[in-house]
Amino acid sequence: MGKTLAAVIGAVAVTAVLGGASLAAAGARTAVSGTEHFQIMNTSATSNTASIIGSGAFTAGGTTTGINSSSSKGTVKFPTGTFVITHSKGTGTQSFNPKTCLLRVNLKGTYTLGSGTGAYANISGNGVYHLSILAVGAKSGGTCSHTLPPPTFQQVIQASGPVSLH
Repeated sequence: MGKTLAAVIGAVAVTAVLGGASLAAAGARTAVSGTEHFQIMNTSATSNTASIIGSGAFTAGGTTTGINSSSSKGTVKFPTGTFVITHSKGTGTQSFNPKTCLLRVNLKGTYTLGSGTGAYANISGNGVYHLSILAVGAKSGGTCSHTLPPPTFQQVIQASGPVSLH
């Protein structure tokens, strides 16, 4: 799963970070700050779009896009605006069982928020994320493939940190 695994891990790490910026309720033009918690979920190893829900200082739901293994930036899109999240690659563990094709990935990293539009024009913040992937790899000729994307894939990213919108 060489290149495919690296792409999945990179995409997941980026997605994880993107979620950490959820400031959905920022529709009002008043200064808001506090701790934001978010969760990002994806069930496709080949999609660069994931669902995100933010709660805490704000509550909102939307998507994260533009995430891939060669980028350290992604975009969060909520109904009232967008913002960019820049994230670290993340560090942690990964394992792949060549007999059962089971892939496990656990990464932790950091993120920062900025470049907002609309209700998020002046967003700033940072925090930490934890990414978890559980996938069953594809088989080719009765063996686990190292190049095909996993047909069964679950990614969950939990993130939190201080946010400010002025």
